Amino acid sequence: MLRGLFRTKSLDDILAPLGDKARSLKRSLGALEVTLIGIGAIIGAGIFATIGTAAAGDAFRPGAGPSLMISFAITAVVCAFTALCYAEMAAMVPISGSAYTYTYATMGELVAWIIGWDLILEYAIGNVAVAISWANYFRSFIQDAFGIDIPQWLSTDFRTARKIPGLIEGAPHIFGIPLVFNLLAFGIVALITIVLVWGIKESSEFNAVMVGIKILVLLFFIVMAIYFVSPSNMARNWRPFQPTGWGGTLAGAAVVFFAYIGFDAVSTVAEETKNPSRDLPIGIITSLIVCTIFYVVVAAVFTGLMPYHELTRRLATEQAEPLTMALNHVAPGARWASGIVALGSVIAHTAVLLVFQLGQPRIFFSVARDGLLPPVFAKVHPRF
Repeated sequence: MLRGLFRTKSLDDILAPLGDKARSLKRSLGALEVTLIGIGAIIGAGIFATIGTAAAGDAFRPGAGPSLMISFAITAVVCAFTALCYAEMAAMVPISGSAYTYTYATMGELVAWIIGWDLILEYAIGNVAVAISWANYFRSFIQDAFGIDIPQWLSTDFRTARKIPGLIEGAPHIFGIPLVFNLLAFGIVALITIVLVWGIKESSEFNAVMVGIKILVLLFFIVMAIYFVSPSNMARNWRPFQPTGWGGTLAGAAVVFFAYIGFDAVSTVAEETKNPSRDLPIGIITSLIVCTIFYVVVAAVFTGLMPYHELTRRLATEQAEPLTMALNHVAPGARWASGIVALGSVIAHTAVLLVFQLGQPRIFFSVARDGLLPPVFAKVHPRF
């Protein structure tokens, strides 16, 4: 019995379904599409939210201050080693199962089954939290940009609603039951599901548009910051460079690791890549390099907009997004600029939802194809 639990699957057996069109996926992605999928997964809430905590610190960890630039570089080096492993495994085993399939080939069925459910937790369950966060950002953006107030009972989950005084009491009631439903989170998940069911080519094109928008927004933030604060003034705000020493820099590296999560999702489209042995390594490594460059530059500009002591004071009392807060600090009259950056945050969340929701059914697909889930999950629609 133990031998059966730890039996591995040979590479020939893993690749066997590729010859059956009814049990395999269509190869239609090139290196550029794979790279954009990686960028879409990586640049998300991390750069728009955690950059503030990493730079300023909190009651439990010291802040990195301007040395956040080094923090991002350290984390990038660590992630690069993992990315190289993913790139090599994805090129050798061009199947949509990602780490689940790699584990089945090396460590056996039981461990692979556990890893498969770990990936489902990352993609499917993790997307619940991202969708709720998206709803909060979208509600704030609509309210700030257009003055439209979406009722909280239509944009809050019931568990959170119970913690907000007066929300449940003020919500509509049907037969005495409060009507509290996060319609925004449900709506964005439904919309992305429609796009993903449409096809992988269309999904990658939709992702490319969102990646383009959020890169433009980050470039906009950089340009606007330099416009309002000269590089020489930024350099003055970089002193002291390590206000809490190497402890703060390394703590910042641990915090911003969240900003790099997602490049592993690229491996789930291995079965849909035209030349996986070439395109997957290019896509994984290139997306990591591009995101690192953006992260370091944004960190340099962000920490240069306001002194470290002012940053820690503001973030201790305000819940605003750090990038919009920094712009409001140097240009309080340019609310429109903050609105554009807030829109970038919404788009970034949407792209992350798309890529993670793209990966989740492909894990189901691979696990079911191996007989560890019902066979209905291994069926491929002839058109969609």
